[in-house]
Amino acid sequence: MNTPEKISLLRKQMQAENIDAFVVFSADPHLSEYLPAEWQERVWISGFTGSAGFVVITKDKAGLWTDSRYFVQAPIELKGSGIELFKEGVEGTPDYTEWLISELPKGATVALNALATSHLAWEKLEKALKTNGIKLVNNPLLKQIWTGREKEAVNPVFVHPDKWAGQSVADKLKSIRKKMAEKHTDLHIITALDDVAWTLNLRGSDVAYNPVFLGYVALSEKEAILFVDKTKVNNEVENHLKSANVTIKEYDDFFKYLAEIKNQKILISPNANQEIFNVLQKENTLVQAPPPGNLMKATKNETELEGFRTVMVRDGVAMVKFLYWLTHQVGKEPMTEYSIGKKLHDFRAEGKNFVGESFGSIVGYQGNGAIVHYSAPKEGSKEVFAEGSILVDSGGQYLEGTTDITRTIPLGKISQEFVDDCTLVLKGMIQLAMVQFPKGTKGVQLDAFARMSLWKNKKDYGHGTGHGVGSFMNVHEGPQNIRKDMNPQELLVGMVCSDEPGFYLENKYGIRHENLIAVREVESNEFGTFYDFETLTLCPFMPNSINVKLLSEEEKQWLNNYHKTCQEKLAPHLEGAVKEWFLEIVKPI
Repeated sequence: MNTPEKISLLRKQMQAENIDAFVVFSADPHLSEYLPAEWQERVWISGFTGSAGFVVITKDKAGLWTDSRYFVQAPIELKGSGIELFKEGVEGTPDYTEWLISELPKGATVALNALATSHLAWEKLEKALKTNGIKLVNNPLLKQIWTGREKEAVNPVFVHPDKWAGQSVADKLKSIRKKMAEKHTDLHIITALDDVAWTLNLRGSDVAYNPVFLGYVALSEKEAILFVDKTKVNNEVENHLKSANVTIKEYDDFFKYLAEIKNQKILISPNANQEIFNVLQKENTLVQAPPPGNLMKATKNETELEGFRTVMVRDGVAMVKFLYWLTHQVGKEPMTEYSIGKKLHDFRAEGKNFVGESFGSIVGYQGNGAIVHYSAPKEGSKEVFAEGSILVDSGGQYLEGTTDITRTIPLGKISQEFVDDCTLVLKGMIQLAMVQFPKGTKGVQLDAFARMSLWKNKKDYGHGTGHGVGSFMNVHEGPQNIRKDMNPQELLVGMVCSDEPGFYLENKYGIRHENLIAVREVESNEFGTFYDFETLTLCPFMPNSINVKLLSEEEKQWLNNYHKTCQEKLAPHLEGAVKEWFLEIVKPI
């Protein structure tokens, strides 16, 4: 079936059940960013494959809301679907709740799947609709029409040992229970997959790119229960959990367990799915707050930080080999965006303890580089030649840590405009990398450092500047970020973020430079405690993409010092022609 046929089928089901509008979020019961195949409902109904966005379907209209990362991609994928694109963050774009209210009469009914909707989203929508005489109900209509959903294979859960985690499960549970006691709660339900995996020092492969597994945790003062498909659990995992006094129960028994809970004060995230709230809220008191383990996970311990430093050497070596191959073979052998991504994967796979990619590589040649989260198709991917530029955003999952790096690479003749834009983006990346800031600073207060050079030239980019990164965990991790949007979370020592400003000219080129950075303490004095960033990523920037005249002396010094560090760390692992080329690339400018 094509998209119009699927929507037509859905509308027939809506009519049969007296539903006036249906909302399809991009979510699973754990509100994950990357979804198991069986939960990719928004992709199935719309054909839009971006990682963020949702669809609203009424009896005669349909709309997709997504952010600036997908403003180029979305119209391409929605063509002929009958779904209108609504650009979030653009002046004049209605909020989806406003749009629903304007489209529906009083007394109408809106439905969604509570299992794939956060309580926060449900509450906001319900309140807005109720004020306007519209009812919100839980009715997973796609269950009726999307038959034959792909089921995931049974993927084993495995132990993430203390030598890489840096903290035992027992210690983590003790710390979380202490926070529970401070909030006077009896029970804590952990629903996000990365929080579950981090808390129990376990990993899996149920979700593409994220080393997590489907599971819930219920934690009280005396009991800890993991709800997981028991066929995924081997003796080592069982013994690992037993030593921390964690009981294992079947994943499918989770809601039966919840239904039996009475008169408890329960700590739960407002981002947990609405179905959990539906089961618990009548008989219990719910304390809504971020999971305590979430912030603990974000502030990496020294073992985890050392893991990052270790894998950055391996990842940097792979990147240098890749850059040498790409710049020397382009135009000499056939290559496409897709085949280039596969080649980079192969270079990474040569590294010790490589598990897989940390997200689907973004390889955008020429104008495709301006599609911020572009995904090159296996069939019909754009051919790449020795001209113009290519943007490569990629990362690896290693047992000791996670990487995420972007480099923009000239492949032949490029314009001065491109070189200057590339340099403005690099200046922004360097300025953020060099910033020093007082304790208590939030990411939103640093975002402008990365944009200032672009702003001075009346240019900007629509995405955030930095996201949190997990330790052999999700490549996108909260609660911290660096972006224009207000986020109350201050930056804390041990937090790892990306530093990735960009610039995009539709149908011409895309530019992004990205390193990972870690918050560290510099000094304390009479004015307070000050932090800065340790740059973790190790990979040179292409000299032919830099207009040295646009760099300040301080920026040149930073770049020369960075390249010197790259040389010291990576050169011992390189040889032959690759090493000779690399040593030329990292020479002082």
